[in-house]
Amino acid sequence: MNKFKKAYVICSLIFAIAVITYALFVDYETVYATEYSTEYGASNEGYGATENAPNASDEVVGNRDGGFSLTFDGDDGNFSATLRMLLVLTIITLSPSILIMLTSFTRCVIVLHFVRAAIGTNTAPPNQILIGLALFLTLFIMSPVLTTIKTEAIDPFDAGEITQEEAIDNAIAPVREFMYGQTQTKDLDLFCDISGVTYEDDDFDSVPFTILVPSFILSELRTAFIIGFLIYVPFIVIDMVVASVLMSMGMMMLPPTTISLPFKILLFILVDGWNLVIGGLVKTFY
Repeated sequence: MNKFKKAYVICSLIFAIAVITYALFVDYETVYATEYSTEYGASNEGYGATENAPNASDEVVGNRDGGFSLTFDGDDGNFSATLRMLLVLTIITLSPSILIMLTSFTRCVIVLHFVRAAIGTNTAPPNQILIGLALFLTLFIMSPVLTTIKTEAIDPFDAGEITQEEAIDNAIAPVREFMYGQTQTKDLDLFCDISGVTYEDDDFDSVPFTILVPSFILSELRTAFIIGFLIYVPFIVIDMVVASVLMSMGMMMLPPTTISLPFKILLFILVDGWNLVIGGLVKTFY
């Protein structure tokens, strides 16, 4: 897993450097001039005196020295293709933090870890399986939010119906709504008291995003540990029973976990543990 993370970081860094280098040093003037002369001709031949003949000066080109220029596509205020690519790169770079801090991934992966630790199988399932399962559970749980973002922010923005600011606001709104539903009031009040921010009852829209995120994470940790405690209880009972039986038989040198592990696995299979754990975990978000 560490090798995969290193390879992902290196590939992302190389890709980002290549895009930024292209954006900074490509000679846009030569490109636009070639396209212009090919399409219209050097002297704008074929246009009358009263017609608005295209002119190379009407295009927004790069710096003569090959520098970087911020261009817009029109009056709607949309970024050019280069800036859109840089924006996408930024989102990809921050995607691990967004995935961990703003979604249900934290609760899912912690609960799955507690399941493995409670059973006592240190490496089964392996970390790759648990993380992969947590990722797909997160995708399943967050699918309504992602659908809302696509229909209300991405599609109108691509169609030129809204500006970048409106698209960002429309994209943040469903994420905030999801986080509000999982954030406990006492956690929100804690960070509001620390930062000196006040809000009216049930008026969470006035709470800054920088306060909502740590409140949401704290609530997710609390909920995950509560679920982990409930998962641990039946397996601890099995450990206590096995330890008492071994003690009564005088087998004090035999580790109780060696005997209790098959019984815990058997119990987990008989009650269809994965179905109960995954089903109960997903239902906590609805």
